[in-house]
Amino acid sequence: MRFRWNGTGRQDGVPAEAASPVDSRQSSFRTAAAGFIPNVLVWFDFTLYGYFASEIGKQFFPQEDRVAQQLLAFAVFAIGFLARPVGGLILGLVGDRIGRRPLLTVSILIMGAATLLIGVIPTYDQIGVAAPLLLVILRLVQGISLGGEYTGSLAYTTEKASPLRRGIMSSSTAVGTTVGFIMGSGSAWLAGAVLPDHAAWAWRVPFIASVMLTVCGYLVLRGAGETVPGLKAAATRPPILSSLLGDWLPAVRTFGIIGMTNAAYYMTFTYMVERRKSLGEAAAGDFMLANTLALVVVLIAKPLGGWVSDLIGRRRLMLVLTGATVLAVFTAQRMMLYGSTSDFMWGQVLVAIPTGIGLGMQGAMVVEIFPLRTRVTSLSFAFSVAIALTGGIAPLVSTWLVERLNQPLAPVFCIAALAVFGLFVLLPMAETNTRALDV
Repeated sequence: MRFRWNGTGRQDGVPAEAASPVDSRQSSFRTAAAGFIPNVLVWFDFTLYGYFASEIGKQFFPQEDRVAQQLLAFAVFAIGFLARPVGGLILGLVGDRIGRRPLLTVSILIMGAATLLIGVIPTYDQIGVAAPLLLVILRLVQGISLGGEYTGSLAYTTEKASPLRRGIMSSSTAVGTTVGFIMGSGSAWLAGAVLPDHAAWAWRVPFIASVMLTVCGYLVLRGAGETVPGLKAAATRPPILSSLLGDWLPAVRTFGIIGMTNAAYYMTFTYMVERRKSLGEAAAGDFMLANTLALVVVLIAKPLGGWVSDLIGRRRLMLVLTGATVLAVFTAQRMMLYGSTSDFMWGQVLVAIPTGIGLGMQGAMVVEIFPLRTRVTSLSFAFSVAIALTGGIAPLVSTWLVERLNQPLAPVFCIAALAVFGLFVLLPMAETNTRALDV
């Protein structure tokens, strides 16, 4: 049976009680919560690995060489990002063919299960090579979940919002990611401060405890309604391959919009933290605490970015932020690499302001540049590829460049190159704020 969109909030050929619910009276708070809480869960789960990479590396990748061990641990961190394009295609189809809300529900359940299993798998000493193999598989599952969930949340919150409030509403999704980062960073600090010193099992506690967030996310989504564009996309069912190929220009633009910001973010809040911890020059907990405090600045900056982009335009704001981020990274790099714990934190804060503003407004912008037909699938795939090639491999590439070239500032030049490409993409673009999302 072919389903047709009839403009009434449900599909022809589907009984009213069976169709995905569309609640036109859904409050802004409920919409924001549906974007916020699932992202707290998935990003807390996903980034825990990054903050415990050294501890996990020692138990799953036994090596005499500290650098080799760290490279292996960060390689598995990157694997989770490399799986995101696959998740974007698989779960993106759920979002376009069934609905945005079912996509979010499935993804958080997958993420919660994978994270719990990471927390309980045996180590290399206990089961040998099967331990790192299981770890890699579970990171792949986490990446698949994240590949569809984040962009599905962006589509959901942006489509539910009025054109004048898309930026601030979609920023709730971005805020959720930062709260997840803060909780992951805070958990790493708390585990070191409260649990017994050198406890080999301490890193497992946050992974296992995350199951409580999975339950909260599921309950929030149960009460959320589907978006009108989401039901319209499910009713039309266009061919997937031709739609993906037809969306090549928005895909390239997505890379230009988000690449530099995400590379700067992950270099600052994952690579730098692990590098300073691994050098052992100060208590690791001091850097985790500084990192957690700096992430609060990102948290504040994200809704600010969404709000300002609603007022002045997202393209215009992103042009300014591109230059500001490069200047901030060049200035802050030495502070984070060589400074005291206080210098380290202020260097992070300097980068946190422009990257936080950028991350807060980019969600609405990338949703607005994709047509409705297979918006979630195309956006999820393009977004995941961009993140994998920039943010996901940033810690790995940064570690390799610094050790191979003996040049601690080498990662900065990668960020500058991404900024140049971003300007190349942004300059010919038109503003996206007022574009209709049901076409």
